[in-house]
Amino acid sequence: MSSDDVKGTTRTIGLIGLPVDHTMSPAMHNAAFRALGLDYVYVPFPVDPIDLPNALDGVRALNIRGCNITMPHKSTCIPLLDGLDTLAESLGAVNTVVNNGGELRGYNTDADGFLRSLKMRNISVAQRRVVIIGAGGAARAVAYVLAREGARLTIVNRTATAAREIAAMIEDDFEEKVLAYPLDDTSLQAALLEANVLVNTTSVGMGPGNDASPVPARLLRPDLTVCDVIYNPVQTRLLADAEAAGAVTVSGVDMLVWQGALSFRLWTGEEAPYDLMRDTVLRLLREA
Repeated sequence: MSSDDVKGTTRTIGLIGLPVDHTMSPAMHNAAFRALGLDYVYVPFPVDPIDLPNALDGVRALNIRGCNITMPHKSTCIPLLDGLDTLAESLGAVNTVVNNGGELRGYNTDADGFLRSLKMRNISVAQRRVVIIGAGGAARAVAYVLAREGARLTIVNRTATAAREIAAMIEDDFEEKVLAYPLDDTSLQAALLEANVLVNTTSVGMGPGNDASPVPARLLRPDLTVCDVIYNPVQTRLLADAEAAGAVTVSGVDMLVWQGALSFRLWTGEEAPYDLMRDTVLRLLREA
């Protein structure tokens, strides 16, 4: 959408976070709005943590239809909202807000965005052993949605205490035993021996030219499905090694686009043009 297309009827969607300089969401969503002929515009708003209450009051006052919430506000925004969906409440994290007449409701589309990236490839996790590397916000979202689908989980993290915290959350909600180990070669090798699916939720390998991987290539097998939540680069070192080993791979690009597509539907009531949004993201990544 160009500035000439913005009218008094145009509805605004925002992105609230810090920083927001390199976000791909405006291009992805504005391309989708144009394709469907929707009178919406997506705008990034850099918001310092101290200004978050005022920013959300501004969403109400300016009748902004909704927004994405990104770091560092995904948890701290919760007390400032009027309600949460079940998943956002369980995870303690919000990435999408919908404004209905001044009432702000928070959602989490990150978790189901990851799940959609698997389902689009007909990858089932029910009763399969999934090893998750990392114990941050992305790991919580991935662990929760996989447990909901019936996966048997192992959490491996540099700080074992954080891995055990996620394991305890899953065990409380699903009454399913979750294994938790420190991230070292011995524990990782043991965990992967029984694994069907491996998911990296850490930042290891993020950024163009980053040749690091959280998993030694020798531990990867053809019968593994290997996922990385990192989307830049599209093919991380982990995914390149997994592909060379003959494994099925899933890039973080699909999680990024699916979470956006699910947010899009919450704001507009329309199904998002997934392929167009994905093509937009891939073009931006090639040009970066």
